[in-house]
Amino acid sequence: MNGDTTGRVAVITGATGGVGAAVARTLSRAGYSLVLTAPSMDKLSALAAQLKGPCTVVEGNLSDESLPETLLYAALDRFGRCDICFNNGALFEAGIIETVDIERLSSMVRVNVEGSFRVAYVFVKHFVSEGAGHLVNVSSVLGSSVRPTPYAATQRAIEALSDALAAELVDSEVLVSCIQPGLVKTGLHHRWEIAREGAQGTGYPLEPEDFARMVLFILEQPGLRHKEEESAGAEISASEELAVGRDSNEAEAEVEEHRDSESAEEETSDAAEEGIVQDEI
Repeated sequence: MNGDTTGRVAVITGATGGVGAAVARTLSRAGYSLVLTAPSMDKLSALAAQLKGPCTVVEGNLSDESLPETLLYAALDRFGRCDICFNNGALFEAGIIETVDIERLSSMVRVNVEGSFRVAYVFVKHFVSEGAGHLVNVSSVLGSSVRPTPYAATQRAIEALSDALAAELVDSEVLVSCIQPGLVKTGLHHRWEIAREGAQGTGYPLEPEDFARMVLFILEQPGLRHKEEESAGAEISASEELAVGRDSNEAEAEVEEHRDSESAEEETSDAAEEGIVQDEI
């Protein structure tokens, strides 16, 4: 166990997928105490065993209305505080009009919009009551571009929510950030082949660890704590802003990172939070 702790406590949803697990490992190494949630307890336990610092795991789905409160109480019970919410769980569904499964599409909307909104408001309410805290929402480059997928609409909703919360909180010490990842190499791509690096303008995919460095930068860089930069609801494109030794234009991805919810084993409730065709992402 790492004795060099920051004293800060972070809750991470979608914790066992590629991005969520990378963020958990990075924050743990940096001295954060963590509360992790995902649908699979086996995967949560495996991730917890890799971490350097203290953590609590909570099995659950974002489709469960009670999960946000459960996560907050877990942080308060174990660590006595909660400073950060990394609002990351999501599901991806797609299909043409003639063949799309409307029930799965509706489940995506419930998880990506309603589930994420519930997480955001539960934690922001707590942060307001404490006078400080940081909500980090994860969206997508699709949320600010015109793409023929309903998934993009759910990500646009996360960005609009981030702007609305940040505007309401502009005079407080509560911070709101929204990160828009581009292409990130996650487990999703064992079904979806990643284009060759640099081919056809798709840019260079980021590793989940690249994205995790962005999250740590946001949480710890003093400049991003100023109200005009952070509480104004800055939307940050991971593919543009990450210092990974590439030109930012090269790093922008046309293919989007369909991110973190974790359990591929379950065909029903777990699948509602996991990603395309029940794949782990």
